[in-house]
Amino acid sequence: MKHQSQQQLAAAATTFPAPPQPRLSRRERIERWATLLERHGGGLNALRRVEYLSPEERREYRGLNTPLTVAFDDPVLREEGLKSDRLGDAMDFFELNDHDTHLLLCDCRYQGTMTGSLLASRLRQHMERKERRSRLLNVVSRFFRFA
Repeated sequence: MKHQSQQQLAAAATTFPAPPQPRLSRRERIERWATLLERHGGGLNALRRVEYLSPEERREYRGLNTPLTVAFDDPVLREEGLKSDRLGDAMDFFELNDHDTHLLLCDCRYQGTMTGSLLASRLRQHMERKERRSRLLNVVSRFFRFA
């Protein structure tokens, strides 16, 4: 082991900047997306048959005039960390799992009638259900921890 002075150690140390931390919570990101969808004029293209795609295909999926393009067109969401209009990036950014994605974005739920306001309403309802479930599980786990 070679002895080095503090100056030598400091000169040799490599520092990496910390990645930017998102300023918006998950709820705020989804709420912003819902607001953007409400403002979107006209219909949207639902994601086609996402349940039949392999995990790799699902992550790479993208389309024209989808809810994903509406989100990615927003500079605030891009600044917060939304990397692209691909489904996998949106799932990571909005913290959606495969089941959530299918329930909210798949064409089998809309039969060609997806609109921004309808999806915005569904996003908000989904978020509320998830938060209620999380609070309930938290209460139950605290109860059984003390019981």
